[in-house]
Amino acid sequence: MGAFDDIADGVVAAITAGDSAALGELYADDVVVWHNTDGIEMTKEENLASLDALASMTTGRSFSNIRRYEIEGGFVQQHVMHLDWGSGSGDLPACLVVKVENGKIIRADEYFDGATIATFGS
Repeated sequence: MGAFDDIADGVVAAITAGDSAALGELYADDVVVWHNTDGIEMTKEENLASLDALASMTTGRSFSNIRRYEIEGGFVQQHVMHLDWGSGSGDLPACLVVKVENGKIIRADEYFDGATIATFGS
């Protein structure tokens, strides 16, 4: 995939580590992050706070079945994110559509099944 591999790998590494500072380095200051489950466009600060919340609720995060495709101005990544929260674990299939400008993520649209998340912890 070339130009976008480092950015995509950086996203995976930051989320796996629960490192919002590292994720923030990949984002443009005015990045927009959208999730299909609520339709809300998050700011950089809001999205980084959501990673901090995820990291505090989970004991581990990992990715598998990563498939990436370069698109004009960015990339699409399909993956399965495995979450451990101490008393259990679960797999969340997801898809990211990411737009990049000047080496920074300017928009990320994340698609996942909200019904899967509802089963976590039960």
